[in-house]
Amino acid sequence: MPAPKELDPSISLPALYGVKLRKLRIRAGFTQRQLGDKIPVAHSRIAQFELGKETPPEDVNAKLDAILGADGDLIDLWGHIKRTPIPDWARKFVEYEAKATRMLKYMAQAVPGLLQTEAYARALLRISRPRDTDAEVEELVTARLERQAILERSAPPLLWCILDEAVLRRPVGGRAVMREQLAHVLRMARTPHVVVQVLPFGQGEHPVMGGSLTLLGFERGPDVAYTEGSHSGELVETPEEVAEYALAYDLLQAKALPPDESLAVIRSAMEE
Repeated sequence: MPAPKELDPSISLPALYGVKLRKLRIRAGFTQRQLGDKIPVAHSRIAQFELGKETPPEDVNAKLDAILGADGDLIDLWGHIKRTPIPDWARKFVEYEAKATRMLKYMAQAVPGLLQTEAYARALLRISRPRDTDAEVEELVTARLERQAILERSAPPLLWCILDEAVLRRPVGGRAVMREQLAHVLRMARTPHVVVQVLPFGQGEHPVMGGSLTLLGFERGPDVAYTEGSHSGELVETPEEVAEYALAYDLLQAKALPPDESLAVIRSAMEE
């Protein structure tokens, strides 16, 4: 049997929770499968909890605390995690985002968070976090909308967005919510610091087909890149790798429609 993966409790609250859970389980003499059977949840989810990749629902956490005799420690840790609405894998990116003077984004499936309406953000977060309570989802919606203050500064950053055509064609939240969202994108695209392009399906393959991409530039300091999927993200700071993503973005800009044509496509999608 391979040795369990070493965990660093200092990297995040979920990692600290995972280390604590593993220690308590081993002390109690349970395998992951045995502990999962007592809850009951799949043993693979116990593994995810211990690796810090998933936070258990509140009721599952309470059972873990009781079964393992944690005397409320797991409940206290869980509360700290839930009071921090931005996931650990995105927190450093959000810190960089707040300092950026230039943001270049390619969005494969959704409108970028900085341009989302409240209803659109709520629909996305609700469907992607089925185990969360309504109150927990509302915390995430609030955190996302608060980030948009970046664009309301007296000297806001340049925000250049390339939206895949899929972003326009999928009616997130229903037709009314989607129409409101597209109208908001059009309004923002008329401001001097926001540029929007559309990458049509007809352009075929392109260099960023694995997910979404953001490049951040700063008044001082090197650029960084951030790649993101539905439940994970990776911050890239190595200059050589960032340069590769910058080249990929240049190719995307060449394939995308010019801004005026892009706004016409968005208006058409909104009317449909």
